Amino acid sequence: MALALVLAPLAVAVAAYLSFFSGEESHGSPGLPRASATATHVHAATRRPHRVEPLFESRPLPGIRLAGVDAFHVNLRRPPRAGLVFDLDDGEVLWRRRPKTVLPIASLTKIMTALVVVQRTRPREPVRITQAALDYSGSGVGLLPKGRRVRLEALLNGMLIVSGNDAAIALAVHVAGTERRFVRLMNRRARRWGLTCTHFASSHGLEPGNRSCPRDLAVLTRMAMDEPRIRRIVRRREAVLRFPIKGGKLYLYGHNYLLRLGYPGAIGLKTGYTDAAGRCFVGVARRIGHRLGVVLLNSRDPGKHAPKLLDAGFAALAGR
Repeated sequence: MALALVLAPLAVAVAAYLSFFSGEESHGSPGLPRASATATHVHAATRRPHRVEPLFESRPLPGIRLAGVDAFHVNLRRPPRAGLVFDLDDGEVLWRRRPKTVLPIASLTKIMTALVVVQRTRPREPVRITQAALDYSGSGVGLLPKGRRVRLEALLNGMLIVSGNDAAIALAVHVAGTERRFVRLMNRRARRWGLTCTHFASSHGLEPGNRSCPRDLAVLTRMAMDEPRIRRIVRRREAVLRFPIKGGKLYLYGHNYLLRLGYPGAIGLKTGYTDAAGRCFVGVARRIGHRLGVVLLNSRDPGKHAPKLLDAGFAALAGR
């Protein structure tokens, strides 16, 4: 009995020692034991939950059916280097031009950025604006207040409507801690989804290292238009949002060719431009019970090419 009384405290001490140096220890400073069990439980309860990467594979991955022949032919003056017209609902390809040619995609990159963001965040999350977001190049929202917290959905609007590179960086840092880690998430998603043409070098697309092909972009478009948060934003030609700046409002005016032209049934999606990529565009329209998408890479005139291709696509469907 006396021996048991001596060994019991020793066993407790050894267990505590092993627990302290095990992989289950808290994220406090190494070598400093927890103050108490109560303090540990409070810390765990108040710490922000770890972002568990959702699996899009819980739903069937939308594909693109490249087999078969084109449903229509159309003459385009100075056609794009690559392009596709496809049905968003069943993935059928109606028209193609070099659908697997890998090219720079400029700000079409932000379609993947938006997908990663909406699958890992909530609309009302506050996003702190860091210096990284202010050190951007190219297009931007331009009014992000350093050190202030901005509602996440306002930044998502700024990224998708006016193609704000600053908003893309702010969202990437918020989700992953740094833009580099966020880009790793983007590339991991691309591999998981079988996007063999696709590689990302940034969250915004300014570098030529952001590349893809019409087939992969059609898959991303189907995914993006299945996300209600993205779908609500990209159908807007303009938006007025509450924002922590003088006057309290942010005014956004979009670049989408179809929306600006008033194309019948236009509901999205994204423009892009760099010297290396040329003018790139993904557009979506809904008519006669169908949603059609058009992908244009390095197009001389997306404002003419996109409507002409979509008109021919809807006419082909109506004639069936």
